[in-house]
Amino acid sequence: MGATVTTANSQDKTWGGGDNEPMGANYGKLMMWFFIVSDALTFSGFLGAYGFSRFKFIESWPLADEVFTHFPFMHGVSAPMYYVAFMTFILIFSSVTMVLAVDAGHQMNKAKVTIYMFLTIIGGLIFVGSQAWEWKNFIKGEYGAIETQGGSILQFVDKDGKRVALADFAARLPEERVTSTANKSPWFVSEAKLPTYSIAEVQAGFKSHPELLIRTEVINEATKQKTILSRTDSDTRLADAKYVVEGANLIRNEYGNKLFADFFFFITGFHGFHVFSGVIINIIIFFNVLVGTYEKRGSYEMVEKVGLYWHFVDLVWVFVFTVFYLV
Repeated sequence: MGATVTTANSQDKTWGGGDNEPMGANYGKLMMWFFIVSDALTFSGFLGAYGFSRFKFIESWPLADEVFTHFPFMHGVSAPMYYVAFMTFILIFSSVTMVLAVDAGHQMNKAKVTIYMFLTIIGGLIFVGSQAWEWKNFIKGEYGAIETQGGSILQFVDKDGKRVALADFAARLPEERVTSTANKSPWFVSEAKLPTYSIAEVQAGFKSHPELLIRTEVINEATKQKTILSRTDSDTRLADAKYVVEGANLIRNEYGNKLFADFFFFITGFHGFHVFSGVIINIIIFFNVLVGTYEKRGSYEMVEKVGLYWHFVDLVWVFVFTVFYLV
């Protein structure tokens, strides 16, 4: 039997990173495209899981217009989705400045590349900071709610259907409330921080305000709004209270179904990590531009490569914004 021997004289056309570039793209740019495609599949899986979960629990899914209503320096003013729209505009604008930076690089115009890269970095920092501010408000909450024995969320409204915060009606009772810590608990498990009000204080306050009603997390198909119970039914449901919920975390969520908070933290956090990483990379490229690294190389191709990543991050946010906030 003969053996096949590969010699140095064989006509091997396998790409080794040299001049034989498949599809006219060099090694670095091709690898960036591979990364983008694989990352796009990851985000697609996350958004697909979100869609399936929302469809399964559609009757108790929180309404985005009622969750994201805050705007900086506008306390007490309902501005549904305004700040999220502002964040989206900033990120899209940073994508435009990145396009201009890449174009200036093709023209070997160092001054313009510096300006547009700087503007892109500022836009990314504003977006990351805005997302952190949004997380803070989401975690802190605004109104508070009650979780029942069965895990349902009960919110409080006035006779006109407007949300009422626990602080507006909860009573103050002379009761001692102690948080269990590892050294005090019989099972050596620390308890989460106690809410501002106890169940007894919420029940007593609700009893002394006959104008208040309870709104469940279930959406009325006819009105497309959360179901508001009668006063009698409200008293019955409140008697089944188990926890006072303030804000949202991975365990409880005052806005409705707890999966909503889980997906919010995971999807927006994962995207925010991508934006933060892009900002760091852009800063490195920016300083390389300042010191003339790419002028010496005779090419601003690195700006184009990082531009591909930045455009991908912006495009992913458009899908996240559409699926998570608008639909």
